Amino acid sequence: MVILTGNTLTIEAVRTVIYGKERVEASVESIKAVEKSHKAVKRIVADGKIVYGINTGFGKFSDVMIDADHVRDLQLNLIRSHACGVGEPFSEVVSRAMLLLRANALLKGYSGIRPLIIDRLIEFLNRQIHPVIPQQGSLGASGDLAPLSHLALTIIGEGKVMYKGQVVDTADALNEEGLCPLELEAKEGLALINGTQAMTAMGAVAYLEAERLATVSEMIAAMTMEGLNGITDAFDEDVHLARGYKQQIETASRMRAYLKGSRLTTRQGEMRVQDAYSLRCIPQVHGASWQALDYVKEKLEIEINAATDNPLIFDDGAKVISGGNFHGQPIALAMDFMKIAVAELANISERRIERLVNPQLNDLPPFLSPEPGLQSGAMIMQYCAASLVSENKTLAHPASVDSIPSSANQEDHVSMGTIAARHAYQIIQNAMKVVAIEWICAMQAAEYRGTEKMAGFTSKLYKTGRELVPSIEKDRVFSGDIETASQWLRKMQNDHLTNIR
Repeated sequence: MVILTGNTLTIEAVRTVIYGKERVEASVESIKAVEKSHKAVKRIVADGKIVYGINTGFGKFSDVMIDADHVRDLQLNLIRSHACGVGEPFSEVVSRAMLLLRANALLKGYSGIRPLIIDRLIEFLNRQIHPVIPQQGSLGASGDLAPLSHLALTIIGEGKVMYKGQVVDTADALNEEGLCPLELEAKEGLALINGTQAMTAMGAVAYLEAERLATVSEMIAAMTMEGLNGITDAFDEDVHLARGYKQQIETASRMRAYLKGSRLTTRQGEMRVQDAYSLRCIPQVHGASWQALDYVKEKLEIEINAATDNPLIFDDGAKVISGGNFHGQPIALAMDFMKIAVAELANISERRIERLVNPQLNDLPPFLSPEPGLQSGAMIMQYCAASLVSENKTLAHPASVDSIPSSANQEDHVSMGTIAARHAYQIIQNAMKVVAIEWICAMQAAEYRGTEKMAGFTSKLYKTGRELVPSIEKDRVFSGDIETASQWLRKMQNDHLTNIR
């Protein structure tokens, strides 16, 4: 059971809820804070005090006053009008993350929402009722308005949900579960959609996949070292202590562990004095990507425990402030950083693939072909990797440097953080396929060198790989092999390697 307090959620807890379907519950203390905040909103409405989003319009309409009799209509109209997302829906995993993060943020007690609304978000999580939320349409400031509006629609019994493996009308799922649609009261619609939970949920899922990718990319790089008789002196601890980066030191340590006992690697001067950068600089390059990922994790763990709606209610309603915590700039920049870090893991992996298949760079059969010339072997797998790497370079263009004014220039600078998070996820999927291609090529190279000479760790990785992807004894359609290998690598981390770092 994961207990939500609004302040203590971690990325690891997010993992257990969204992937492991761990049940969720709100802490007693956080519910008390929510109740106090809601009472403050009720007093504001009763006293006729003018407060943005409670009894005013939204955005450029913030100066339009709303009668007390229409406060509920205001919230309903808000949700319906803002639910204009387009494109393919987020995955169920991301939808679960959005439910979790929105509930946790509201439990901080600054939003004026009833506990009943938060209970429904948690109930959806625990009963696996997942809102169908289109991916496109958010500017990443004023909150993720369009995506979160599609989430909010399901609270009032509208829109669609993923339920028992099918997309159904929310009303049908609620009816089957014996639940009634909820009617939103003052500020509740705004509190549900004014936040960064779409970009943060997508970002958290992307981070977890990137962490997995960074881990398996090192393992496969170790096998490539064997396939190319790489020089292990470059991983000597003294080299990395001399520079001082923690993540670089840790990467070198893991490389030494993966290659322990190998009779395929070499020492400085045995075959050559030094290797190319894509081998020699694995700790420096992969370590730098780990630095970026650690930064991203730090920002995500702040954001998943942040109050990001507007206005925020303090001191039992004595202080209600319209601010800008909904602005997604911190996550937008973090996602753009992650895009670059992951793209680099694919870049250096593709360079290692080239060294495995190019006969001018090694003494292996050209393109690892069983009959060079008659059969192309891994030639076009390197093409595929190069294509994916090039695509990543376009996706890595920072989304956060763009901004388009909205709401008649009231909202004149936005983050585009949700675009950044979505593109980060795409880059990670492409990069995993590049790493899978390196794995296939590294296994083939290891066979030419002699698999009996492999290190204990890489030998196990080789045996597992060969259960998935047969040796290249003649040309075949390799597309399925790449997909099979990449999907296994994604699953491998979840099942076996969560704590490898």
